Amino acid sequence: MSGQADLDRLLAAVQGSAKYRHVAPALIASVGAAELAKGRSWKEAVKATKNKLHQVAGAYFPERPGYACHLAELAHAATPAARAEVCRTILTQHASTRERLPILDRFYTTLFADLPPIRSILDLACGLNPLARPWMPLPPDATYYACDIFQDQVDFLNACFALLEMPGAATVCDLLSGAPTQAADVALLLKTLPCLEQADRGIAPRLLAQIAAPVVFVSYPAQSLGGRAKGMVTNYAAHFAALAEGQPWAVTRYDFAGELVYRIRR
Repeated sequence: MSGQADLDRLLAAVQGSAKYRHVAPALIASVGAAELAKGRSWKEAVKATKNKLHQVAGAYFPERPGYACHLAELAHAATPAARAEVCRTILTQHASTRERLPILDRFYTTLFADLPPIRSILDLACGLNPLARPWMPLPPDATYYACDIFQDQVDFLNACFALLEMPGAATVCDLLSGAPTQAADVALLLKTLPCLEQADRGIAPRLLAQIAAPVVFVSYPAQSLGGRAKGMVTNYAAHFAALAEGQPWAVTRYDFAGELVYRIRR
């Protein structure tokens, strides 16, 4: 069987899994091709591809959210306060945003406090984070661009944007292949680099150079998904220091319970 035939068969096998059927095909193909190139058997390459996809994004979604039910709840929420409460509930469905809920009331107000008015945001590997928009001190007409690897999640977010009368759009993207070309005032890269580095150890400097925003927030988890700290803040602080070395960046560090955040101004 040819290499392309093996890759096509691998793509079909991975997409046949309920957990990965909505993942961007380009990402599956990229990861799968790398695994096949290592000389693995086809069966081993399928398993390794699924494991890599789990590390990149799947671990944050132990179960797919009930998108249709959440959209119905948003549609029936009659006031901004009611819609915000529905958004808070939806944010519990993704591990990354669920971890941020205890600090959500001050997270973005702290990060954006001394920035000029933000007219546009680019949220990379966004998960469900665009639904934290009610807690972001942004002008009502600020445009929110978001991207992630799951097509069903992107479709859900676009429906939410319409219901929330929120300017912007979500798209499917594979950050391992490059950042979107969309320019924005501020970019969010929250708890994403450690996941991407599971597939590409050298992606961080390349990705940061590609992001078309003068202000970028990069964050790291302060503990594992299981709740263990294990010296993670120290390790990630050293990781970021290596990234920032020699760069003409103005960097501000923020330490939150559960999350280490760096603001890059360039």
